[in-house]
Amino acid sequence: MLRRLVFATALSLGTLALLPLQAQAQSAAASAQNPGQLMQSISSQLAAAVDGHRQLYKAHPEQLPGLVDSILLPHFDVDYAAILVLGMHAREATPEQRSRFAKAFYNSLTHRYADGLLNFSSNRMKVLPFTGDANARRAVVRSQATLDNGKTAEVDFVFHKTASGDWKAYDVILEGISYITNYRNQVDAQIRKEGLDALIHSLETQGDDALKQMEGNKPAGGQ
Repeated sequence: MLRRLVFATALSLGTLALLPLQAQAQSAAASAQNPGQLMQSISSQLAAAVDGHRQLYKAHPEQLPGLVDSILLPHFDVDYAAILVLGMHAREATPEQRSRFAKAFYNSLTHRYADGLLNFSSNRMKVLPFTGDANARRAVVRSQATLDNGKTAEVDFVFHKTASGDWKAYDVILEGISYITNYRNQVDAQIRKEGLDALIHSLETQGDDALKQMEGNKPAGGQ
């Protein structure tokens, strides 16, 4: 359950866009925030948005991927994360392959973990004070997630500064396990087994089912 909660939170880093009439003003404000402030603002607004529609999404969970689609892109660097997941295979891939993989992988993750949003609330995710350098190109925002048994788990959100000066997240580290590294190992194994085009086709046509199969076939040492 924690994995679903954390990945759903990561996939929903664009929550500010839930308020369309204020989206442009919020985007400008977000650019002026350091990663810690941005994450805190997103977490608070995410909790408010989910609390206001929790019963609706419980009754219609099929709408959750659409919700994630509408709120993700402003604050999560899908293309950069996909390149890191591809690892050395990114250098061999064509621009079209990289683009298709990024879209298909993101869509698969969205459908795989979107229902974790139903468990999100402000008292389950505590964003810790930001101690990094806001002028750096990379920053880590640390947080703590509360489990069902009352224990806490360490969750780090990794941001980088884009060429336009915006902070965007690209990795989530759960109890020391990086989302990027975890899936890079699994993707590498699948590409070596069936090739990049076949993997992309599976993700495009089977979505989260292909992702589940890939997770089930993860190499030794995977999480």
